Amino acid sequence: MTDSAGPAAPAPDPADARFDLPVRAAVPELRRALAGRGVAVLAAPPGTGKTTLVPLALAGLLDGPGGPGPAGPGRRVLVAEPRRLAVRAAARRMAWLLGEEPGGRVGHTIRGERRTGPHTVVEVVTTGVLLQRLQRDPELSGVDTVMLDECHERHLDADTALAFLLDVRATLRPELRVLCASATSDTDAWARLLGGEEGPARVIEAHGSSHAVDIRWAPPPRAVRPPQGTRTDPLLLDHVAATVRHALAERPGDLLCFLPGTGEITRVAGLLGGGPQLGAEVLQLHGRAPQAVQDAALTAGGGRRVILATSVAESSLTVPGVRIVVDSGLAREPRTDHARGLSALVTVRASLAAARQRAGRAGREAPGVVHRCWQQAEDALAARFPTPEIALADLTAFALQAACWGDPDARGLALPDPPPAGAMAAARQTLRALGAVDEDGRATARGTRIARSGLHPRLARALLDGAPRVGSRRAAEIVALLSEEPPRALGDDLGAVHRAVRDGRDGYAARWREEVRRLRRGLDEAPATALPDSLAAGLVVALAFPERIARARVEKPEPGTRSPYLMASGTAAETSPGTALTGLPWLAVAVADRPAGSPSARILHAAALDEETARLAGAPLLTGREEVRWATPAGARHGDLTARRVESLGALELSSAPLPSPDPALVRAALLDGLAREGVGELLGWPPAAVALRERLAFLHRTLGDPWPDVGDQALLAAAEQWLEPELSRARRRSALQRIDTTAALQRLLPWTTGEAGRLDELAPERITVPSGSRIRVDYTGDRPVLAVKVQELFGWSAAPALAGGRAPLTVHLLSPAGRPAAVTGDLASFWREGYRAVRAELRGRYPRHPWPEDPTTAEPTRRTSRRT
Repeated sequence: MTDSAGPAAPAPDPADARFDLPVRAAVPELRRALAGRGVAVLAAPPGTGKTTLVPLALAGLLDGPGGPGPAGPGRRVLVAEPRRLAVRAAARRMAWLLGEEPGGRVGHTIRGERRTGPHTVVEVVTTGVLLQRLQRDPELSGVDTVMLDECHERHLDADTALAFLLDVRATLRPELRVLCASATSDTDAWARLLGGEEGPARVIEAHGSSHAVDIRWAPPPRAVRPPQGTRTDPLLLDHVAATVRHALAERPGDLLCFLPGTGEITRVAGLLGGGPQLGAEVLQLHGRAPQAVQDAALTAGGGRRVILATSVAESSLTVPGVRIVVDSGLAREPRTDHARGLSALVTVRASLAAARQRAGRAGREAPGVVHRCWQQAEDALAARFPTPEIALADLTAFALQAACWGDPDARGLALPDPPPAGAMAAARQTLRALGAVDEDGRATARGTRIARSGLHPRLARALLDGAPRVGSRRAAEIVALLSEEPPRALGDDLGAVHRAVRDGRDGYAARWREEVRRLRRGLDEAPATALPDSLAAGLVVALAFPERIARARVEKPEPGTRSPYLMASGTAAETSPGTALTGLPWLAVAVADRPAGSPSARILHAAALDEETARLAGAPLLTGREEVRWATPAGARHGDLTARRVESLGALELSSAPLPSPDPALVRAALLDGLAREGVGELLGWPPAAVALRERLAFLHRTLGDPWPDVGDQALLAAAEQWLEPELSRARRRSALQRIDTTAALQRLLPWTTGEAGRLDELAPERITVPSGSRIRVDYTGDRPVLAVKVQELFGWSAAPALAGGRAPLTVHLLSPAGRPAAVTGDLASFWREGYRAVRAELRGRYPRHPWPEDPTTAEPTRRTSRRT
């Protein structure tokens, strides 16, 4: 941290061309709006000066039309930007306009870095720093105006800060002025939010002097795969590089190319090469870019440039000299898988609003051209605006901010969009596990300390709890690695990354050291412990993400293969082939994502653990339980009851032992689970008598309904209490279930209380006596009961009886003397009259020793053969 001091310089000459920016004409109206209601919305496209000229004017640092006026000199203005890169750039630009260096009348503050002085009246901060100040000093003492820049980008911190500021205006400081600045004209929602019950706030528009931009559609020559996670098809990046080369050859001027992330920027930069062959210097502009590269990208002059940038260059930064834009059409958005506890950035199609912003960069200073690397028809499927971060992101930090503000559910906050209920529930669950909130969601003293750390709550927990276990220096070093993901080129083993960064001299290492110093200032000094560095890194990571403690599923994976793990959350994960992490029995996973369509998460950064350290870090997840369940071994057809005492760390089983006397209630529940899994009809023993009784009961239930019971598998399972007791409660294994007398058990379901049980044989007889005297079994398996009997045994029978009290006619299957089907009828009298003659003619010659009378209705029924007549 540095605080600069110096005498106040005189106000600049308003005639200076540096101040001749489009937004200047809107400043008087903006001042009047703020003086009238204290709130306003400024809509000004990139390049108009909204970020640099407006704060100076509101602070009274300019003369003329943008001069002191009604606002008066000496007002202190706080400008909040969504990105650190934009904070530094805006402060440098405003200081340059005043002929100063940052730290004079214009300063800036980002996490771990402050350049302000006693004469600072305009301070540029990140939205995260603004939230920290609001939590410490809700009145923002000494601040007259807060300007939230780039509010159209819908970053979560910016939305939260605005909600807090509106709360402050309503309850503590009605005179505090709040200005929302947007690079788009979609400002109605902001105006309504700022205006509240008094009606929408005024919207002041500043129209830029943009020039015509020629839009050229430049889709890849062949189909490319859609992005998966953070992976972009190399074919698309090859095409982007080719489009850059073509555009440079076609038109003069600097070129700005939009890509989704640093990995894609690095690859395209490698494809372009730069130097004399390309005819331009290639600069990589993103949040981690060295200061010298940022300065070179944001300063015109010198040779021709190709600036490869993330979305930071859409509106937060002004890149001069650009006449050509090449747009990959992709952007990064956060995604959170609450079920698996995974958060990551993913590559998505950029919104239509973002595409317009990007194209506009080509026409800021002169006519330009944009090459869009997709089919024009694809715009019909693109989102109009970026998705608000609150709808996508992990809300743990937001939920803690709301709890510390005194509104745990965030229901009283004036947010542009409410937080999703599921994401908030997951966030509160995490905060309770960290000890940051109580059961009512109110912030604890520990939660307040976590919130003031400026870290994600998980990382703050790892810092506070890790320092006594590994030493404050090592805890701060590991957490600093986690707070800004290290370059992928350093590998995925955080223990090795820690050693490399500690000895590094690049920009990342410098930022890491500054963050380590900042974190150590907030800790009580604790000496290093005897834990080795490799395990110390794993312990700190596991304290931050205990549900990501992972154990290897394969003891010795094949060389060059992915090593499979199971995390404590129950999520499957795997390392990359050839990584140094392969084969380690335990890991603490810091960063993982889940590619679309993949059954396993992909481990991107992790550190080594052992079981002892895993138990220490994951202590809240340790459980001991009696496990009584129905289990089917791998490869087996049938399951059985198992009873064990199990110690687990989340989903990871650490040890088990047989349970000699399991809880009878658990045993009974497990047996019922087995019946549900394998089916009542499969698991229980069903002798012929039981099968027959079940079929008869099913027929009566189907035909008559109540009080006859439903004896289907699901119904029998649901009624287990009624018909399987007491045998079920006595059973201890599969074989005991199979020994249950199901015939006797089914009889317990008969409607004894109504007296209907005694009519079972009447309504659904097991057998029917036919004229020959035979007792023939009735088949109840079909829709209608069937009696299969030889023709000769029915002679003299004019009609078959109807069952179920006359509601179900009996279907008769007439058989030949050999027992083969001869005819089917539901009307025996009609068969004797019309069908019998044909059957007699067909079978009499085949079975001559059996009677075939011409009139079967008067013939003697028989089971035997007769002499031929």
